[in-house]
Amino acid sequence: MCDLISCNRSSDQPSRPTLSSQTRRDFLKGLICLPLAVVLADPQLARAAGQRTEQVRIELPSGQQAQAYLALPDDATERAPTVLLIHEWWGLNDQIKAVANELAEQGFIALAVDLYQGKVATSREKANEFRMALDPTWATEALVGWIDWLRQHSRSNGRVATLGWCFGGGWALDAALAAPVDATVIYYGDVRRSAEQLTSLYGPVLGHFGTLDTRIDAAMVGDFERAMAEADKTELTVHWYVADHAFANPTGARYDQEDAALSWARTLSFLHRHLRG
Repeated sequence: MCDLISCNRSSDQPSRPTLSSQTRRDFLKGLICLPLAVVLADPQLARAAGQRTEQVRIELPSGQQAQAYLALPDDATERAPTVLLIHEWWGLNDQIKAVANELAEQGFIALAVDLYQGKVATSREKANEFRMALDPTWATEALVGWIDWLRQHSRSNGRVATLGWCFGGGWALDAALAAPVDATVIYYGDVRRSAEQLTSLYGPVLGHFGTLDTRIDAAMVGDFERAMAEADKTELTVHWYVADHAFANPTGARYDQEDAALSWARTLSFLHRHLRG
């Protein structure tokens, strides 16, 4: 099952695309690019893509440290827009690192933050344990620190977006409330926020939600839309898909290939529009 902060994994996995041995070898050598969904659905390819990211650390004003994984676009001649990615409740796994790598291939500086500081869950029990142990004050400080770090990166054009899935979707919104960002993308995250809380929001928001999701549902999203309107935040775009929670995760049983591809295309368009203008 799925709840407000989790995406269940099941033995009933979706079928994976069939790749030739040569295609897989060419990707692993960096000779060819493959569609994001193909990479994410194959653990070996996702791991290889994730390994193309570089671990980075910052020291926070509190004296604590935060870590993340950075992916840079090949073209270093122009300043690039930046995206901060926030993982699901499982932790920063190869899947999210691979998405960061894909964003770099699309011309973005992509930073996948690690709110669990190296811990990755393989069971719901561990994921919930890690989630419950997360200090929200530290997490907010870390996200604000990384947003500032991205703005000041030597290759950055100064524009930053937050992007998150499920648990990370809620944190993508919270990060945007804690520090001004130029755009925010939420994949089926908890959006229960009051109009008062939303007054600090600066940039536009894009949300992807599934009509079959019984927790992050139309009632919650409708309340969010009304709160945004009450806060006079008019730049909100919500897309609904006839899909369940975690429909964009190829490693889960609720994956919907068509809707995942459509939502990703919309996400890229949104990011290009608001970060490059």
